[in-house]
This record gives sequence, C-alpha cells and structure tokens, in this order.
Amino acid sequence: MVSSALAGDLDPIAGNPLIEIPAGRFVFGRDDGPENERPRRILEGRGFAINRTEITNRQYERFVAATGHRPAFYADHPLLGLADRPVVGVSWGDADAFCRHHGLALPSEQQYERAARGTAGRSFPWGETPPDEMRANAGSEVCCAGDDRDGYLMTAPSEALAAGASEEGVLNLIGNVWEWTGDIYRPYEGTSVVGGGRYRVLRGGAWNSDAEHLTTTYRLAYDPDFRFAANGGFRCVRSLP
Repeated sequence: MVSSALAGDLDPIAGNPLIEIPAGRFVFGRDDGPENERPRRILEGRGFAINRTEITNRQYERFVAATGHRPAFYADHPLLGLADRPVVGVSWGDADAFCRHHGLALPSEQQYERAARGTAGRSFPWGETPPDEMRANAGSEVCCAGDDRDGYLMTAPSEALAAGASEEGVLNLIGNVWEWTGDIYRPYEGTSVVGGGRYRVLRGGAWNSDAEHLTTTYRLAYDPDFRFAANGGFRCVRSLP
C-alpha cells in the first residue's frame, strides 16, 4: 500500500501527534522478572517519534474510509467502539497496514521500552510507584477481568489518565489496551522459540490485566492473525535521522 503521508507531514494522524524520543543510551530488559525479559542490557538507541496516544476508533475509521480496509471487529460495540477510545479488534496485519498508510511503522520492542521506561529503565512510565486508578486503566486483582475502580469498565479515552504519562508525555503505555509491536517473538538470548517464531509481541497490558502484566517489560507472544481481542490495539512510530 502506498503511503498517504508526505515527507514533510510531521503529524500524519490528525489528533494524535508524534512525540520525539531522543537518541541515547537506555535500559532494555530486566534480570529480576520472567525469563523471557532477561537479560538486562544498556543499549544505544536511535531517535524516533511515537504517537502520543493509542490509535483511536475515530482515527482508524478514517483509515478504513480512505482505503477500503476492513473495519475493526469491535467498531460497533457500545463501549469499545466509542470514537475517542483506542481501537481494538485488529490483527497485527491491520495495525501494520494502518501505520504504513500514514508513512509510519509499528514500534519495535526496543522502541516501546525506551518510550515507556525512559533512559533509567523504570518499571512504569511514571517511575517505580505501582499503578493506581489515576495512572493506569487496569483490571481486577486476579487476572483477567475488567473493573470500574478507575472509572472505566473497559477501555478509557485515549487522552485519559494523564498522571500515568511517560517522561516525554506519552500516554497509556501500560494499561488500557495491549499494543502490537513490529517484532516477532523470540527470547533475547539462547533457545529457539516454540511455534517457529510465528508469534508477534504485544506490550503494556490492558483494561483487564492484573498487576503482573502491567509493567514496561512484560512480553506477550500472540497470534498475529487473531483480530477478536477486545483488549488489543496499537500506536505507530517514525524513525528520526
């Protein structure tokens, strides 16, 4: 699909600006969590820009109207389909097509972690304090059911929960909806992947996630063709020179 974004179009998705993440050293992975998050490393990252919020139903519907791409599975849902809520019910291919249409790409795992953790390797975008109702749209204490303690039974508006923003001002990098990355699921080091490396990686947890899943390092291997998840969305990035 040919991109509709011009080279000079700095914010190709109306209402969802790209936030610059500068180049430099950052922490990737951790040694004190699940095995697939190891090892902790210091990497030298290139600069990039990432959408301030998750892609919304309104933004996705514009893409569908412009291209004839299939709608999101939950487009007509009374709660999940609200215009200002993050789009859910999209496969990896749907998300990839949206980003490419705008001259962008899905973030890599390294880009996601740099945006979410800052340079010091935070456990959460805002620091080390565990999530609360002001910072993340999360689920019940026992996985995996939604609750309305944060005011939202399911997804929250993409601009909500500003207290949980990252140091650069990116919103909802944990909670609200899982986010597709561009990467095939693999261990960081060592053994081969069960399933032949056919799964893609989701990051960030969602509105029905418990605390174990709501960190900046948690990795979820997922079938890229599955488009029926009511808790899976995405955002896009652009590499910088």
